[in-house]
Amino acid sequence: GTGHCAVGSIVGASNAKVASMIGGSMVLIANGGLGSCFDELELNRVLCENHNVDVAGVIINKVLPEKYEQTKDYMSRALEQHWGVPLLGCIPDKPYLGCPALADLERLFKTKMISGEGKRFQHYTVTDINLVTTSLTRFLSNMREKPSRTLFICHVTRDDIILGFLGEYQRRKKNNLPFEAALVICGRSEKYNLAKELRDMIDFQDDDVPILLSPHTTHHTMEMIHSYTPKLNIYDMGRVDAAVHHYEKYIDYDMLLSQTGNALCSQRAASSS
Repeated sequence: GTGHCAVGSIVGASNAKVASMIGGSMVLIANGGLGSCFDELELNRVLCENHNVDVAGVIINKVLPEKYEQTKDYMSRALEQHWGVPLLGCIPDKPYLGCPALADLERLFKTKMISGEGKRFQHYTVTDINLVTTSLTRFLSNMREKPSRTLFICHVTRDDIILGFLGEYQRRKKNNLPFEAALVICGRSEKYNLAKELRDMIDFQDDDVPILLSPHTTHHTMEMIHSYTPKLNIYDMGRVDAAVHHYEKYIDYDMLLSQTGNALCSQRAASSS
């Protein structure tokens, strides 16, 4: 199931109840920590116990790298001592996996990129976001001083910023310099619209200039991005591959299969002998 064990209770089909109905066991997953992490797990364990669902083990996700060894050691001992179940995995945090791609922002804003379709799966961290409230001169200086992969946000009335963004792309293209910046143009759709002349200029550019429209104010757009947690999807192959390579190193799959009574466990054992 997705979410904690009580998700779905309002319709009488919580994750714990569904697991009970199908005779399945559960692997509980919680974010990194010690006391608060164990407390959260205990709440879910009690609900599993109430529905006679066996907890096969626990995976701790998004552990601070500097706390990894401490968390792994403590949680392993605590789970065995209090529950008699193993720690199946302890995963250090990898911030890249939580960075939204422009395709994620398309879904968030329920809109489509108006330029730069080929850059839809380019990712940006929260620290890469820059709200433009300065003059054009200052904006151009920032574009040249900040990391190449910066997500700029401006209001639709800032024609100068939009033109400056397009001009900086052309300058870098002429000088064979990388251009990984993207621009989100904001403005409530019922009140503001991108000028036709600007839209024509954007359409005239190469498809390497990532520009996205947000039908919200700049403030609301920033809030939405900061509070957004992107989900893995099959189309973002770069992030999917990164997730697979990261997680497979830290989860004991043989123990996971053994604890859940999966037939693959015996097959794997037979093939390795």
